[in-house]
This record gives sequence, structure tokens and C-alpha cells, in this order.
Amino acid sequence: MAPSQPHRFFEQADLEFFCFPIFLFAKGQPAEKNLSKRKTCGEVCKSALNPVQRLVPANPVPLPNYALVLQTLSIRLALWCNMDRTSLKSILLEQMSEIDRIRGDSKVVERSDAGFWRSHMDNDLIKTCIGARRAGKTVFSHILLKETKYAYANFDDENLSLIDSKELNNVLEALFEIHGNFDYLLLDEVQNVAGWELFVNRLQRQGIRTVVTGSNAKLLSSELSTHLTGRHLKIEVLPFSFSEFLAWNGGKVDPDTTRGRAELKNKLTQYIETGGFPEVVRNPEIRNLYLTSLYQSVITKDIVARHGIRYVRTFREMASSVLSNYSNLITFNKLARVHGFGPHTAKNYVEYMADSYIICLVDKYSAKPREVANSPKKVYSIDTGIVKVLAIGASENRGRLLENMAFLQLRRRRALDPTLEFYYWRDYQDREVDFVIKRGASITELIQVTSVSGHDEVQAREVAGLMKASELLRCKNLTVLTWDLEDTVKKDGRTVRYVPMYKWLLGRE
Repeated sequence: MAPSQPHRFFEQADLEFFCFPIFLFAKGQPAEKNLSKRKTCGEVCKSALNPVQRLVPANPVPLPNYALVLQTLSIRLALWCNMDRTSLKSILLEQMSEIDRIRGDSKVVERSDAGFWRSHMDNDLIKTCIGARRAGKTVFSHILLKETKYAYANFDDENLSLIDSKELNNVLEALFEIHGNFDYLLLDEVQNVAGWELFVNRLQRQGIRTVVTGSNAKLLSSELSTHLTGRHLKIEVLPFSFSEFLAWNGGKVDPDTTRGRAELKNKLTQYIETGGFPEVVRNPEIRNLYLTSLYQSVITKDIVARHGIRYVRTFREMASSVLSNYSNLITFNKLARVHGFGPHTAKNYVEYMADSYIICLVDKYSAKPREVANSPKKVYSIDTGIVKVLAIGASENRGRLLENMAFLQLRRRRALDPTLEFYYWRDYQDREVDFVIKRGASITELIQVTSVSGHDEVQAREVAGLMKASELLRCKNLTVLTWDLEDTVKKDGRTVRYVPMYKWLLGRE
């Protein structure tokens, strides 16, 4: 199927031409007499276009929306041209209320890994807090810094959306005027500012400790690796874990009592349905609307606009297909064949989704790098709630949902243990192991995930693959994660543990 034709778009040069009278109107006088730092009108217009480009595809403005965009640009240009030190301070002071709100919210959940990361805050490395939109990066950063004196600037605020790297020093000066000296500087969604990494690099050289947050893994990591090699610490924030979900919904439950086990299974069912995005955990009734809106926002702002995708409809269809294949294997060749573009384009599109934290990819385990590169990828969603709302055919697949949850928990563990790696395994007879756990050069555990609870079913469906992988990979630590079956069995001279998912998620196996 050939891709649909793209809309006709105005070029950026056309927008700059039309922005010129808007710019003069906003200033009230000729540009060259009033612009600080002698910015040209073209430079101002390019700055003004940044927030628009995050909302619509590259070559950015479709004809039907042109009047609306011009109106938006005129407002933003007026704000930008009239922003002085006083108004900048006013914006930053208003943002300080976010700190007070978080500190005063008795319902804020202390993340289970907060203590670990807090113990790493005393060094001079730049802390990069990366994760999905609305997963709680900002709140988590405030929690990490709550015992310190810190300043805060949020660049997702539309009032700062026209800031470029040259104005970042004005932001810093305004923060010093507001706070005096401070121990840390928290820059929220600073990736929205072109050239931000050079500014952060300078802060580090000056001895100013910095935490930056962002929602695009590749953008942050590539810019930091270019300018800050070896001088930053990555903190990954995912939606709430099961233990954090329980903390919000009533605290600890004893898994060693009959009542406790029943309650935990009930809570696990709820957790599968709602997922772990904090706002949905707080208000489960908004799940469908909230997660649909969040997904569409990421697709539009973080992928389509950022990467200039022209065939938007085709990309959306492919994204839906990939998400619906959660806990399954995908190949770029098949995606390309189904959706009518090349394998390289399919690979790029899938990687854009992974960089934006909609999905995550897992490689096949092999000692041969070429086989790893050429093998299918296993795809997982960043949240089971998103799967329940948006994936096709998700409602009856508890086994795949449990596997997705196991993946997310392994990813959380990897964030705290850089030696931990995990893969899937599959042989030529299609025998499969869901997770091969590797630490350093050693394979330390093989894990299968199933929704069944009967001994015979588990034996028939899950153990054969484990036995073969155990033989070939020389690993005797074998685990099957089940819905509620708990036991230890012997098979072919090897021991296999059956562990209920709720116990494993809580680290009680």
C-alpha cells in the first residue's frame, strides 16, 4: 500500500516573511533599533517557530491552520519582544509555586529507588532525569532535592518557549536574584532549548550542580555524550512500580497470609488495568481519556514534529500496529512490507517510538553480534494501562500483560545495577525463553512468564524452553513467573522455581 500524499505546507521562509509585520507590530518600532543583542527578525521568527514545530509536522504549517498559527506567533512574538528581566523573574517566581505544591502534597509517593539516587547527589556529575512524559520526572527530581537549597526553571512553560541558548544566562541571573546562592539548579524539559547542552556544560565547569529532565532518551543522551562525556549520571524514571502503586492504594500487604495473597492478586489486577502513570493511579476514572491524550501528544510533538515525518497517517497506523504487538517479536522488513515503506524507514520509526518512551525493545541473546543485529526485536509497552486503552486485542491477553510487567520491573532493576542486561532467547525450533538475565560475562538466570496456575499447564507450556536454554546457555537458575502458583520442582536434574508475579514484583521471591 503506497503512503498517502502529504498536506501542502508553507516553507519556513514564508512564515518568516509573514512574521515580519507581526514582529514590528509587537515592538512598535523598527527591529534594528530595539532588539537586544541586535537579533535579526529572521532569528526571532525562527525562535518563535520552535514551539509551533513541536506541534505540527516539519515544513510546519498546513494551509487550513495558517491563520491560527499566525495568531499564535503574534502572541508569542509580543511576549518575547517585551520580556525584560522583571517579567522573566515574574515567570520564574510563578514557577516556584510548583515546588511549594509538591512539598505540600501529602499524597506524593516516595519512589522506591529515591534513597539510592539521593545517595548519589553529592558528587559533581550532571544528573539527567529521563523518562516518559507524565511519568513523574519533575516530582521525582523535586523529591531528590528536597533536603537541599535549589533553584528551578521549567522550559515546558509556554512563557519560556521562545528562550534560546543565548537567553539561558539571563535565566540564570534571574534565578540568582530570586534565590541568592543555591546548591542545585533543576532545569525541567531543558531539551526544548536549542544549544542547552553547552550552557549546562558551562555550569558544570563553574561548579554549579545541575539536574536536567527530558522525555527523549536519544536527544538527551546524544547531546550529553557529545559535550559531557563521562560527566553525567542517567536517572531513568518509569511509571509507578507495583510497590509504588500499593503505597498509593493503602500501603503494605502481607503476602504470607491468605487474606494478604487474595488482596495482592486483586491489586495486581487493578494495576494491570490502570498502569502506573501517576495521574491515572490518582484518578483511575480518567484512564481512557488521559492515556489517549498522552499517547497522541507524544506521537505528535515528540515524533512527528521533531523528526519531520511527512506521511503522518501511515506512521500512526504503523505505531498502532507496533504497540499492539507488545510482548511479541517484530521485524522491520515485515513492518515495511505491510505499511508500504522501506525497512530503513521502518527501523527509524520504531526507534523514534522507543526514544520517546512509548515502547521499549529487547534484543535476542546471541554470542554473535551480527545475529543480534539481524534478529527480530521484542517490543514492550512503557505501561500496561496504555496497552489496555490503545492496543488492539489486549483485553484477553493476561499472559502478555504479565510479561510486559516483568520487563518493566527488570528495566527498573537495571537502572540501579549497570551490570544487569537482559535478552530474549529463541532457537531454530521456536522454543523460547522470555528473559535471559546476564551480569557481566555470566548468564545468571532464565525467566519464563505465564498467566496459568496449574502444574500441568506450566509444565507443558513453559518448562521445555527453559530446559533447552538451560542446557545450551549453561544456566541452572530457572524461574517461572506465574499468576499465583508457588512451588519448586525438579526436572532433568535441574530445579525450577514457580513464583507468583505479585511476590516477584515486590522482591519477595
